Amino acid sequence: MKIKTLLQVINQHVPFETAESWDNVGLLIGDESAEISGVLTALDCTNEIVDEAINQGFNTIICHHPLIFKGVNNIIQQEGYGAILRKLIKNDINLIALHTNLDVYPKGVNAMLAEKLQLKNQHILNPETLKYYKVQVFIPEENLKTFKDALSDAGLAEEGNYKYCFFESSGNGQFKPTGSANPHIGSIDKIEEVKEFKLEFMIETYQKDLAEELIKNNHPYETPVFDFIKMEKEANYGLGIIGDLESEMDISTFVKHVKANLAMPSVRYVGNLDQIIKKVAIIGGSGIGFETQAAQQGADIFITGDIKHHEALDAKTAGINLLDINHYSEYVMKDGLCNLLIDWFNPDDITFEIKASNLNTDPFNYL
Repeated sequence: MKIKTLLQVINQHVPFETAESWDNVGLLIGDESAEISGVLTALDCTNEIVDEAINQGFNTIICHHPLIFKGVNNIIQQEGYGAILRKLIKNDINLIALHTNLDVYPKGVNAMLAEKLQLKNQHILNPETLKYYKVQVFIPEENLKTFKDALSDAGLAEEGNYKYCFFESSGNGQFKPTGSANPHIGSIDKIEEVKEFKLEFMIETYQKDLAEELIKNNHPYETPVFDFIKMEKEANYGLGIIGDLESEMDISTFVKHVKANLAMPSVRYVGNLDQIIKKVAIIGGSGIGFETQAAQQGADIFITGDIKHHEALDAKTAGINLLDINHYSEYVMKDGLCNLLIDWFNPDDITFEIKASNLNTDPFNYL
């Protein structure tokens, strides 16, 4: 299998376009035409991770945190990130990053954390809102089929695994060509009635310019009539998971449960020490900013990482319970992503090993 095929399959399930605009995902270093010799999943791409891939004979690393992220001003080959980049390129290692697109994926990082904590009745804490357009265009019956074919061939009017998704309703169109008009049907200064169809279909926001161009180029009328109507709907993906414990726990028992199931050496708690925990919301990494939304949805506690002093104080003042499991808790994606990759491919297509890194890349020591 080539890297290009791997990227295509990943994009079908965890679309790169669902990443945040500031993020850097996809193939960061490598060659799309390269044959895959093995895939290593990792939270971070460090020197040690690259060495692990080389020692395993793997030429592909898929990490959660992008190595090239804040911007590279220079590359010093002997030190820092420059040394990592040099080693990747020198050893023909392909580096792929799945970051915020894996965060919002329904079976992604937050779902993996929720599974580790054995949460039931899971649903997305903050579903994304999809913006799209409903298009309606009026066209003579005799041109309807060829017009729809042209739109469909260009990739419009698709919904998930369905193509050629149109709705049409018949009616009478009236118009009177005047002046220097060059009508496809009718005569100058004469009212013409034509049996027309109103054709309706949905497009993604980024397809608007393409749709307008196709309508103008394929419509028989000199001046076609069409509308783009802005629409919104809730996506089936989003940030965070909220769910229920099998049974209630006091805070002490719950903290032990979290530490044991996530193999965390320490956590930090903010809130009521007498709190009984049943409903839990979680966003891996840095999720502060969604704690109020979690509380409004009935969460007894909001779990995330990288909580700052004033953020903790604000939450305590507001009566919101927080548990800081630090950013490294996202390491659960290593095994989780291996399982996803295996599920996404037919067994016969996987002629290489897919393995989670054994290394701990947490930069902190817990003393």
